[in-house]
Amino acid sequence: MRISEVLALHRTVRRVRVGGVVTHRQRPSTAAGVIFFNLEDETGMLNVVVLPPVWAEYKPLARRVPALIVEGMVEFKDGVTNLVARKFEPIEVTGAGSRDFR
Repeated sequence: MRISEVLALHRTVRRVRVGGVVTHRQRPSTAAGVIFFNLEDETGMLNVVVLPPVWAEYKPLARRVPALIVEGMVEFKDGVTNLVARKFEPIEVTGAGSRDFR
C-alpha cells in the first residue's frame, strides 16, 4: 500500500505492507526498548513502531537499510495512525539516508 492509503484508513487493520525511505530512527531511553521509525514515500509519512522482539529479529536489516518494506498492523487511535512492525524487507535505493540514534 502507499502511505497515503494507510493514513486514509482511519481504522485498525490487521496486516498491511508499506514501502518507503526511513527518514528517522529513534530509540528513546524512556520507551522500554521500543524503536520508532518514520517511513516516507511520495504520498506521505507514516510512524512505525518496532517492539523489542521484532527489533531483535530484524536488527541488522532494520538498523542499516535506508529503505524498507514494512509489514505489520495498522493502529488508529485518537486520530493518530501507527504501523506496528512485524517484518522487514529491504528496498534497494541509492543516495538516501536517515537521521538515526547513535
